[in-house]
Amino acid sequence: MQPVPVTLLSSSTRPRPRTALVASSDSNFRQRLSDILTGLRWQVRAVESGAQAWAEAEAEAPEAMIVDSWLPDLDMGEFLAVFRGSFPKVDLLTTESSSIQECPRGPYRQELLYALRRSQDTDTAVWNTAPALSHSSVAPTAPDGDSGRKTGHPASPQAASLARVVESAPAPSQPKLSSTLPFRVETSVRETTAATVERLPELIGNANCMLEVSRRIRLVAARSTPVLIEGPTGSGKELVAEALHRLSTRSRKPFVAINCAAIPEALLEAELFGHTRGAFTGAVSGRTGRIESADGGTLFLDEIGEMPLALQAKLLRFVECGELQRVGDNETVKVDVRIVAATHQALAQQTLKGGFRSDLYYRLAVFLIRTPSLSEHAQDLPLLVDHFMAKMGREEPVKRVDAGALKKLSAHQWPGNVRELEHVLERGAILAGDQAVLSAREIDFGYTVN
Repeated sequence: MQPVPVTLLSSSTRPRPRTALVASSDSNFRQRLSDILTGLRWQVRAVESGAQAWAEAEAEAPEAMIVDSWLPDLDMGEFLAVFRGSFPKVDLLTTESSSIQECPRGPYRQELLYALRRSQDTDTAVWNTAPALSHSSVAPTAPDGDSGRKTGHPASPQAASLARVVESAPAPSQPKLSSTLPFRVETSVRETTAATVERLPELIGNANCMLEVSRRIRLVAARSTPVLIEGPTGSGKELVAEALHRLSTRSRKPFVAINCAAIPEALLEAELFGHTRGAFTGAVSGRTGRIESADGGTLFLDEIGEMPLALQAKLLRFVECGELQRVGDNETVKVDVRIVAATHQALAQQTLKGGFRSDLYYRLAVFLIRTPSLSEHAQDLPLLVDHFMAKMGREEPVKRVDAGALKKLSAHQWPGNVRELEHVLERGAILAGDQAVLSAREIDFGYTVN
């Protein structure tokens, strides 16, 4: 029998391995998914933030990208809109059903679905409690890339065998999802957890978005993990930081807050790191900085997005090694603090524009908590009104708000969020004088800025 000739492919004709980009802040999930995809002959690049994912995709666009909705810096709607325009050929999987339906389906979608299912079957994270992927969504057929319909042809030998494995596996105990949904859906997670989570006393409101804030605070409070709080001005970011400190093991140590936007750039470095006597003009004595004052406790950096770039580099050094150097001093000091930062800006976008250091952002945004605007939980307005009226009643007779005033409050857009509501009620209480009830006449939203 004549030997069968073997033709070796040159490096130029050998097929290029399929590449997948996995973006998740959960290191265990990243590792599981990467291992499974690697076993399916994918080359995997794993990142922990949306900004990193974007940079990786720009460097070399992958065939597929899997995005976890719990990324610390990700606004899913904005991210998808920009990403699809820049990378229309990437098979993009997310946890939002509407986004998935709009995304073009690649020829290896079934393998990706299988890998996601396998990685989540072993995921015991508390936030991964949504129903698992339906068996019906993984089948040994390849979807038509243009219409999303099944063609009836195997996607690949690996996909066909994988589909048989999934079909023969026992059905999960959770309810099945639609076949168009690849894996857990963020809204389902919120609805599931909001019904059982206990609201923290600092956070007034029973809307799901407010209960989600309480849930995330409880998850991370006991750790020393850096936390980034994002949300519009007046939405209660400092209250979240104080709750994190109160529930942490550092609660008996100092909680030190500093507003990076309220201190001139020339003084901010000395305010943070301290200085020695004679370090600069006017430094007649040495001073301990805010970071050192928070030793053993929590340092809250409010409006971190306003910090100058030059000072960001020095803060990065401290975040990395826990050592600081006072202005005018050659010695370093070891300090143990937990950093909680807050901003009203979209820092992930600022890193892409060069307005904020990406390496510092990655270290601060290990865990993200987003405070919603008042318009997002307008149903909590009566609770908030009662809370603030009772708060003012500690120093003077308690007043109440009548139905007309509440209707007028409900019709307002609240650009200043909860802080604006508190000030409007305080102004109304003053205008009411000795009256025990605030009517619509006393509800004054102040002057309009032209």
